[in-house]
This record gives sequence, structure tokens and C-alpha cells, in this order.
Amino acid sequence: MRFEELLHDKSWRELLSDEFEKPYIKELEEFLDEERKHFLVYPEQENIFNAFNLTPLENLKVVIIGQDPYHGASQAHGLAFSVLDGIPFPPSLRNIFTEYTTDLNLSMPEKGDLTEWAKEGVFLINAVLTVRAGEPASHKNRGWEKFIQKVIELINEKKENVVFILWGADAQKKAMLIDETKHLILRAPHPSPLSSYRGFFGSKPFSKTNDYLACNHLKQIDWFLRKN
Repeated sequence: MRFEELLHDKSWRELLSDEFEKPYIKELEEFLDEERKHFLVYPEQENIFNAFNLTPLENLKVVIIGQDPYHGASQAHGLAFSVLDGIPFPPSLRNIFTEYTTDLNLSMPEKGDLTEWAKEGVFLINAVLTVRAGEPASHKNRGWEKFIQKVIELINEKKENVVFILWGADAQKKAMLIDETKHLILRAPHPSPLSSYRGFFGSKPFSKTNDYLACNHLKQIDWFLRKN
């Protein structure tokens, strides 16, 4: 499996072409090929770069960083925190939606698929893009973190006035890669009930993002998730 074959968006392919030739990427590709021979791996191979394919660099306005994909059946599809239609909301996503309802005065969404956000310019990326079924963090320290660090560095360099939403200590470590004189960082506890998410509620990431975009004469994000 070559990552370039799964990355269909031209802007990202051009930007990452040199990175894809580096030895650590080759090792990661080989690792994933071997993993799929022996284990079920999420998301499906064709969805690994879903965030990139749905949010071209030129459309990107917001970055939300997760940890690794959901490890349960039929959950992960390449967008951080998102699940496909018909799948019950994982606890973190339910808490995100609770904040969404109070921040934006909207009703609780009926679906957990965040594809609409991705198409609006919200880059929903995990620090690790694959996981073995039923084994959280099983693909940690295999090379994905280095790749995502490069992606964040490129966004920081190539774009201006991007909102980086960093939930939890792990995501907030990425702040050192971001120039706060040209971008906005919104920090809050992780929405997971397993972490100290108190303080996540009331952080108003959605309205604060749109306020910043408006102040910089950029089109705001339409956060509303429509019914199927």
C-alpha cells in the first residue's frame, strides 16, 4: 500500500510528496500492510486520508486534533471524533455535541457523521491515523505522530488565520508548532469522560471560531449538522 494512492486531493499530494518518500513513511506503510494480514485495522484503508480528501488545504480554516481512531466496529471513517450514520455517539462525541447545543443554541444532532464540517473547512485529524480493532493506541509510535507533526507545520507555514482547536494535554503539545501571531489557538480539556473534561463545557469553541474568522474577513463555519 502506498499512501499517495489513498490521498486523492491534489493540493495535499503535492505538499506531502517529499514526505511520502522518507524512510519512516516506507516503514509505516510496510507495518500497516503486515498488520492487515493478521488483524482487523480501522479505518478501512480507503478512508485513512479522509480528512485530507474532504478538506483541501485551500479550503482549510479550522484544525481539530484527536488522538487515534475509534477502535470499535463500524465507527472510524477517517475523521477525528466522527462516526458513520446509525452508530451510537461515543462519549467524547456526545460531550462535543452537548457543547455544540449550548454554544450555538442548536438541537442535539441526530447523526455523528462530521463530513459536513470537513467540507466546510474543518480539518478533523487524529495524531495517529490507524488502530487495531479493540486495541486503543495500538499503532502509537509507529510514525504517524511524525507525519501529523509535519502536516501541522505545513498548515502553520502555508496558511494564515487558521483556528487550531486543541482539546486535552496531548493535543495542546502541538501548540509549539503553531505561530500564534498568525493563527488562533483555542485550548480546553479533552471532551472524553475519562479525562478531566470539566472546563470543556462552556469553552464555546464553535462561536469563538466564527468570531475570529469574521474578524479576519473570512467566511464563518456553518456548524449546523443537517438531518439525513
